[in-house]
Amino acid sequence: MPRKPDTPKPTPAELELLQVLWPMASGTAKQVHQEMQRTKPDVTYATVLRLMQVMHGKGLLVRDESERSHVYAPAHAQDSVETNLLKDLMQRAFAGSAKALVLAALKTGISKKERDEIEKLLKDDDTGNEK
Repeated sequence: MPRKPDTPKPTPAELELLQVLWPMASGTAKQVHQEMQRTKPDVTYATVLRLMQVMHGKGLLVRDESERSHVYAPAHAQDSVETNLLKDLMQRAFAGSAKALVLAALKTGISKKERDEIEKLLKDDDTGNEK
């Protein structure tokens, strides 16, 4: 799915909702609310419904109104939104430098397993191999 340059950036609350909805592919406000309550038991149905309505208005969600309960789905693929957010962060915080962003991420502390995975990806990239 091609990324539009004017794709709206989700707020932290919207991103949290998207992270619940992406694995579901689509769902009603009630289904999303039930799933969100697993990690945020204080979140109300009204808050989830209103947030989903706002996200639909911003173009972050699409809505199927053919059923009594509207079914919402992400308007953009997860990797597309994550890439867009990463590029934005890289521009704003690291003067556009991918190297500076990666070095900062590595300095925050990663596990041995994560370091091994990164080294394997870099090695595979250098030799032209696929994963």
